[in-house]
Amino acid sequence: QQELLGKGYASNERIIRLINDLLNVSRVEEGKFGFEFNKTDFQEVLDAAVGNVEGLIKKSHQQLTVKKPANLPQVCLDKEKMIMALQNLLGNATKYTPEYGKVEVKIEVDKQNLHVKIKDQGVGIPQADQPKIFTKFFRAANAVKLETEGTGLGLFLAKNIINKHNGQISLKSEEGKGTEVSFSIPLEHS
Repeated sequence: QQELLGKGYASNERIIRLINDLLNVSRVEEGKFGFEFNKTDFQEVLDAAVGNVEGLIKKSHQQLTVKKPANLPQVCLDKEKMIMALQNLLGNATKYTPEYGKVEVKIEVDKQNLHVKIKDQGVGIPQADQPKIFTKFFRAANAVKLETEGTGLGLFLAKNIINKHNGQISLKSEEGKGTEVSFSIPLEHS
């Protein structure tokens, strides 16, 4: 009975995540994905996003390293939305990295921008799929074969959130060798 209840619970959680993603996509498309920009310590965003994927990292015996300045700056951003974007990117990195693999987060700051790179040792994205990777409902063919959970909405949402922060997002990937997703956001929102 406990096993049956556990499976039912996991199934419900997947459906809730899917519905939330669909609602967020709908809000983005209708221009109703409200943003509230405030000065926020980026360390709080990082800690929340890492905390939300820690269970997956531990379950897969992965190593997560974070390289960053000793003190991260205050950034004008929507804290909840930025946590969602960073969590989606970290979630993908852990989901597609094999057991005992490594995920690396590197944060740098210059006078105007905060730069984040998330590098994994995952399956990588086929060259032909890369131009479509930030589109709605798209999942690379090799990701679908792995049968990992996913709606194809996480990168779409992350890109929209980064863009609303006047930022840029890009990726470099090689099939079988991993992916590096990079984004930059200005320290001040204009």
